Amino acid sequence: MKERFNINEIAEILEVNPYTLRVWDKKGIFPSRRDNLRGHRYYFEDDLENFFSNNYKYFFRFAEKWFFSKKPVYLPDRFYCQDAFIFKARLSKLEKILQEDQLIGPLFSLITSVVGEIGNNSFDHNLGNWPDTPGIFFGYNLKEKKVILADRGLGVLTTLKRIKPELSDDKSALLTAFTEIITGRSPEHRGNGLKYVRKIINDYKMSLWFQSGAGVISLTGEKISVFDSPQSARGTFAVVDYKNLL
Repeated sequence: MKERFNINEIAEILEVNPYTLRVWDKKGIFPSRRDNLRGHRYYFEDDLENFFSNNYKYFFRFAEKWFFSKKPVYLPDRFYCQDAFIFKARLSKLEKILQEDQLIGPLFSLITSVVGEIGNNSFDHNLGNWPDTPGIFFGYNLKEKKVILADRGLGVLTTLKRIKPELSDDKSALLTAFTEIITGRSPEHRGNGLKYVRKIINDYKMSLWFQSGAGVISLTGEKISVFDSPQSARGTFAVVDYKNLL
């Protein structure tokens, strides 16, 4: 675990110029800490998390960089769940935060159920077969009411071809994952969790953007759209949007 970052390391993570960080520091957009001996700027993971909580554009771009990079790139511990136990603990933290949001009320559990199904799917379907980086990216922006999860795993098509070898592309695999009940036999039953996700999205007017490989499925209430992405990556990338939660 890296305890602190210098200004150049944060500039690389955010893909901005160090000069931009100095300007943000002066304007209070992204305050730094100072070394009492030399006055050098530095940051902790808490600082990075707070910045992402108010700047969704950079948060999304940061997650995309980790997901789409050909080789594994550095991911701060705050956003990295190496195993399902860490993910469960951090999901519980999110649940407590949402429970205290008066605008969400008793519906907080629906959000964590959707997030939990997506995150657990990553661990269930890649257990012992992670191509490079085990575990998932997990973070959220409470201001925009969005949660991002990603993994660098095998992807939906590779997983479902074990059960339905006739699947030929990422779009058809995604449509199958979210709309077809496959079987109740182990391990196939694990894949049926995404049908539950779709039902919650449908019933409570949430939104989900989910990519695997070159395919994307977008769920907005009852509407389903499936299309190709200009960028392809092996694992899965999901954005849960609960701002219209009913």
